[in-house]
Amino acid sequence: MEKAYILLSCEIGEEHDLASQLRAIDEIKGILITFGEYDIVVEAETTNSDKMDELITSKIRKLDKIRSTITLRVTN
Repeated sequence: MEKAYILLSCEIGEEHDLASQLRAIDEIKGILITFGEYDIVVEAETTNSDKMDELITSKIRKLDKIRSTITLRVTN
């Protein structure tokens, strides 16, 4: 099992819309809207690191209105 926290920075005022889009992705287990340099914190789980890479590059980073991401991988 691969787990990561992904910090997202998005365009102003787009936090709630992006959170709704992110909730539709099965691998995403939790979402927090925050204030500051990062706008959304996502908790994600996949079966392996390749699937995590695919989730981040093919699903999350492709969403409109996302400016940047930082991924914090969790190791057991």
